[in-house]
Amino acid sequence: MTQFKLGFLVNPIAGIGGSVALKGSDGEDTAQIALGLGATPKANLRAKLALEVLLPYKDKITIFTANDDMGEDIATELGFNVERVYQYSGTQSVPEDTEQLVKALQHKGVDLLLFAGGDGTARNVCHQVDGYFPVLGIPAGCKIHSGVYALTPTAAGRVVEQMINNELVSFFDADVMDIDEAAFRTGVVKARRYGEMQIPSELQYIQAVKSGGKETDEMVLMDIAAHVIELMDDELFVIGSGSTVAAIMDELAIANTLLGVDVLQEQELLHSDVIESELYQYVVNSESVVKLVITVIGGQGHIFGRGNQQLSPRVIRAIGKDNIIVVATKSKLQALNNRPLIVDTGCQQLDKELSGFIPVVTGFHDQVLYPVASPGLE
Repeated sequence: MTQFKLGFLVNPIAGIGGSVALKGSDGEDTAQIALGLGATPKANLRAKLALEVLLPYKDKITIFTANDDMGEDIATELGFNVERVYQYSGTQSVPEDTEQLVKALQHKGVDLLLFAGGDGTARNVCHQVDGYFPVLGIPAGCKIHSGVYALTPTAAGRVVEQMINNELVSFFDADVMDIDEAAFRTGVVKARRYGEMQIPSELQYIQAVKSGGKETDEMVLMDIAAHVIELMDDELFVIGSGSTVAAIMDELAIANTLLGVDVLQEQELLHSDVIESELYQYVVNSESVVKLVITVIGGQGHIFGRGNQQLSPRVIRAIGKDNIIVVATKSKLQALNNRPLIVDTGCQQLDKELSGFIPVVTGFHDQVLYPVASPGLE
């Protein structure tokens, strides 16, 4: 029986800064700062979700990876046949280890490299990719602008499953994008293209390159803002990230954290750029109803799981599905070409609970029902 040779790489600290408002994990000291603020590494948990899809095919797969939390721990725990092809030293892997593992996997001739991380990890992988070398990303970072990632960890597993089952899976070139995290932390998005890599073309499971354009229809944004502001009484309002949500803050004349989460009550700012632990305390200790205002990431359709890790599963559960207000222009929804809004909270049960149809505010007293899904979940 021909074995499927799966390269497997985990950036253990990917996304670690998201829940504590650090906007990423790039930088020599960022991981330690994030841990000091109470963040917990989740990249391996997300990588595990992808591998769990492949458990029925364990006898058909050999996983080639690096030691410990760069892949070997999770693959071994799940019972896969594992071969270590790279060993990192020290207490924590670094970007050079990612690049060295990619080189080793190419030398081994793996059929696909499945890697967990964010845009910085994709850049490291791309830097070492030489010629035809198919890859697929498991989204685990704060910044997922690149087109090389599946929509969710489970969706990544589904794509690999199709390949193992010898289904006709085509490949195409997808852009590797990244932004300047230092500028990102000040609210400025400076994205650039770093290259391209070959990925499977199963579009129902693969995300589009993030749209960086701002809304141009100012009147529509003002109408959406007016609708949400009309709802504000004495409730606690959690204001998510994104330019559509920023229009609400502009109408209130409140300084907005474009790439973070703010907390309001009675149309006054209580806390800007709140971290997950602080936000959770606001929600569970609130004496009033808590509302959450979020928008759709242009070009991708995510409402949870991209750039808003402060909105953790426990925060979302404490707020409740009925208190989530999604805002988006109709043009942004139309650009999704009938694809559903995506939830990727890190909790599959919560993703299932959030799936279905949700009202989306598209203007003043104007809402549409739109489907929500988590691709890859049955």
